[in-house]
Amino acid sequence: MRKYGLWAVTIGLALLLVGGMYVLPLFTGRVAAQSASRTPTVEATAEPKGQEEEVAAGMAAEAGSRAVSESGRTITVVGEGKVSATPDMATITMGVETVGKSVQEATKQSGEVMTDLLAVFEEQGVDSKDVRTSGYSVWADFGSREEMAGENGAPIYRVTNVVSVTVRDLDVLSAVLDGAIEAGANAIHGITFSIEDKAGLAADARALAADDAEARAQELAGLFGVEVGGVVSVSEVIGNSVFPMMRDAAMAETGGGGAGPISAGNLDYSVQLQVVYSIQ
Repeated sequence: MRKYGLWAVTIGLALLLVGGMYVLPLFTGRVAAQSASRTPTVEATAEPKGQEEEVAAGMAAEAGSRAVSESGRTITVVGEGKVSATPDMATITMGVETVGKSVQEATKQSGEVMTDLLAVFEEQGVDSKDVRTSGYSVWADFGSREEMAGENGAPIYRVTNVVSVTVRDLDVLSAVLDGAIEAGANAIHGITFSIEDKAGLAADARALAADDAEARAQELAGLFGVEVGGVVSVSEVIGNSVFPMMRDAAMAETGGGGAGPISAGNLDYSVQLQVVYSIQ
């Protein structure tokens, strides 16, 4: 029995050794496969360069946000520049009103006076292109027929013919008005003085407006204890122009007499600039 027992132990040990030769490689391969499957994940999350780039991007974003916030600190002012000059041209609005018992009679009288007016303008050197018809009307007047109408209470007819005349030589302005009155003009509505070339006036006014805007910005900055930076934006305020002096020539009545002396005075040209400055 002891002999058979020793053989059994010997055979068992041999089987264990043989089984271990097959089981150990299998176990080792399984462990290696599991380790290999986890390796890429470990390498992707452990890259130090990616973390540095994220930190740098965050700092850049914060700096950009801070710059945008600082750029919103501005001073906005409106500067004004005004220059004066003597006008070199005038536009007269004048014409004739005629009355007749018929349309033909009233229009004939109007045409004759207007022909004489055009002759006066030509005589004084006014170019034909500077004479423009600005109003013409014909109507029957029933309101005054009891006083002025003919027999049977027929209406009277009125014709109004108005022209705009541009006089570019102010030395002949009074002569133009005198001649027009003598020719029969009985409706002179007014005179508008102006300057033909406004480009130079506008440039001078803008320069003054720019200086005024900077002075205003410096004054405001001093009040609040800040410093004026560069110009952010500039825009010209629309609606500024020469403010003409008007003279009502109502003294031009039918009959004798003249226009008398005409004073052109000065014209003011004003420009406004809205300027936005940054605050340092």
